[in-house]
Amino acid sequence: MQAHRLKFSRLPGSFAICQLPGSADVPGWALPSAFFSVTRTADELSVVCPQEIVPPDVRHENGWACLKLEGPFPFSQTGILTSFVQPLSDRAIPIFAVSTFDTDYVLVKEAWIDKALEILKGAGHQAI
Repeated sequence: MQAHRLKFSRLPGSFAICQLPGSADVPGWALPSAFFSVTRTADELSVVCPQEIVPPDVRHENGWACLKLEGPFPFSQTGILTSFVQPLSDRAIPIFAVSTFDTDYVLVKEAWIDKALEILKGAGHQAI
């Protein structure tokens, strides 16, 4: 399989990954954000959003940088996310991925972002 060479950008700000009970309502505090993601399972409600809006009583982890892959990518195109995260995985950089209809977002702990950007550029991906 040929590796994809992707363009990506960094969203401004720092992000949090939050965990609420599976039965929780989608929190209103996340809705005004320019970027947020909500995923519900039977076990939990996960919210990714700017860290400054997370109430202190919500279980969360701060300090994530968010990289946006420049899509859109058709569903028939395979290996997009893998080509982006594999170089990070090979170097033990932990990530959290969020996918949308058009593209993917990859969150990397801010403590790792400089190294991650170096690795991604070395793999042929282009920051814009």
